[in-house]
This record gives sequence, structure tokens and C-alpha cells, in this order.
Amino acid sequence: MGAVLALCGVVRDRLPAPANRASQALVGALMGSYLSPSALLSAAPVALPLTVVTAATIALSLAAAWFLARGGRIDRPSAVLGMVPGGSAAIVTCADELNADVRLVAFTQYLRVGLVATTAPLAAHWMSSSSSAAGGHPAAGGGGSGLFHVVAGSNQLTGLFTLAVIAFAGSWAGRRLRVPTPLLMGPMLVALAATLSGAVPGFAPVGVLQNVVFVLVGLDVGVRFTRRTLISVRRLLPPILVCMAVVCLGCAGLAWVFAGVTGTPITDAYLATTPGGINAVLATAVSSHADVALVSTVQSLRLLVVILVTPMITRLLASRWSKTGVSDPTAVQDQAPRHRPSDRELTSSRGQATSAGRP
Repeated sequence: MGAVLALCGVVRDRLPAPANRASQALVGALMGSYLSPSALLSAAPVALPLTVVTAATIALSLAAAWFLARGGRIDRPSAVLGMVPGGSAAIVTCADELNADVRLVAFTQYLRVGLVATTAPLAAHWMSSSSSAAGGHPAAGGGGSGLFHVVAGSNQLTGLFTLAVIAFAGSWAGRRLRVPTPLLMGPMLVALAATLSGAVPGFAPVGVLQNVVFVLVGLDVGVRFTRRTLISVRRLLPPILVCMAVVCLGCAGLAWVFAGVTGTPITDAYLATTPGGINAVLATAVSSHADVALVSTVQSLRLLVVILVTPMITRLLASRWSKTGVSDPTAVQDQAPRHRPSDRELTSSRGQATSAGRP
């Protein structure tokens, strides 16, 4: 919607700064609420293979980002942020602070989420037809189902107050500790600590509030799009799709290895390791009767790891690639073409220089 408004000339400015800061803090609180003590206990027996698979997934995504930055005419921060799996909304919100093109990052992230959300149900159905998956339980952190439920707990006022405290305290702590993207990571870490402690009521945004948060994130990205941006993105679509296909196939291979090592059903392993949006994957896990607790835990852990390490990896790789002499690809930016002086202007400038040099 934001892109449509911007392309039609209805909106020309970005969202107000307070709305942008609030959306980042609430996204961080939501990301930190996905893990619970029971979910961590369920994943404890497969902790080592899970760590290896998570590291391999990130390495595979960075290799695809290197290919895009080397030959796809995409700047390095945008390539890294666009290809890392998990936490699309969180990755998009930190793109500005990492000097990436937020429009290109959003396009790449949500294109991958869309592809995975479309193909995952088909792949899960095909896999579950050859093996019986264990019955799952509802995902941890699910919200209330009422119309007026805006946080996950039963006590809405207490949950909203807790969410506000986490957002403000996390933003303040993130700035004081100077963590990367403090408005996002500060609330995420505070929310993670609150969730693991189990001493606070349900505060995760759900229902209308969650939709409003994601709409704000989407509008902030969409209003940056112009016709020239869409033309540039269209030229970049083939290499982006190739890299996405490689990453998805690589994750499917990792799922096969994970299933063989841990004895996990292949459907559960595939849904746990697929590089898609966690909400779409959990919906597929519920509909295919997979182990929702395992899928939710693995996806959430990878999401938190990606959000924590991506800013550091992005800055490190951008600096390292610069030192190794890799040419800087052209980013998707709205820049006016440089003016080339005509022959008459060159002749005139030479004449003025000659006159100035005479005694």
C-alpha cells in the first residue's frame, strides 16, 4: 500500500519519527517473545545439530549475498540483509542504520517469504505422504482470539503495560549499551529475558496491534519506492531468484541431514530449517500436523541469532570486501545522471585556465 501511495504521488514523505521508532521497538518485543522455557527444553536433545544447521544456513546465505554483490550490481549491505533468513520485518527495520537500501532489502526479504509460504505447504504435504509426522501443539506465544485482544495474555491492561515498559526500557538500554540497531535489539533482548524468566504476563503483540505494527513497517518501506526503483529492481530479479533457489535447496539438503542425524521426521526437519517467515512456516506446521513445538523453537532460535549477528556481519564483510579490492556494485538509488561537459565547455575552460596563467 505504501508503494502504491508513493508511486501515485499521494505520499512523498516518510513516516513520522515517533511512529517509526515505536514500530521498531514493538517488532523487537515481538521477536523476543517467541521463545519460552518449555520450547527450549523441547529442543535441548538436538542442540548440537541445530547449532551446526543454523551456522550452515547463515553461511549459505552469506555466500549467496557475496554472489549478488559481486555480479548482481547490488551494494554489499543490501545483499547481506536481503539474503539472511528469518525476521524479515526486523531485518528491514535495521536496514537504514546499516547503510543498506531498505527498498531492495524489503523486496528481497518478502519475495523469499512469499516463495517459501507458497511452496512449503506443497513440500510438506509431499513429505508427510511418505512418513507420519507427530501431532503438534499450538505454537508458543499465541495470542488470545477475542476481537479486543491486542496482547497474548489474558489480562490485556497488564500485558499492554508490560509491553510499554519493555519497549521503553529496551530502547533506553539499547542506546546506553550502544548495541547495533538499539531501537530493535534493546527491546528484543529485554523481551527475551522477560519471556525466559516466566515472571511477566503475556505481552507479545497479537491481533490488531500486531497488524498495525507490520502495517507501519510496510508503509515506511513502501513510501520509498519510485518508478525508477521498480525498474532497477526488475533488472535485478533474475540473479535474486537464482540465489533464493540455491539457498532454499541448500536448506532442504540441511533438513535431510538434520533428519538423518537426529531421527526427526523429514517434514518437521524441513519446516524447521526452511528460510521463510516464521508465521507462514508455523501455519504450515499446524495444517500438516507437524511437531509445532520443534518447528517454532528452531525457527525462533535462528531468527534471534540472525537478528543479533547480522549487523556485525554486515559491517565486517563490507569492510573486509573493501580491503580485498572487490569492486563496489551499483546500488539501487535514485540518483540523477552525472553531467558530461560538452566540447564547447571544455574549450572555454581551457581558455580561462590559459588566461589565468598569464602574468
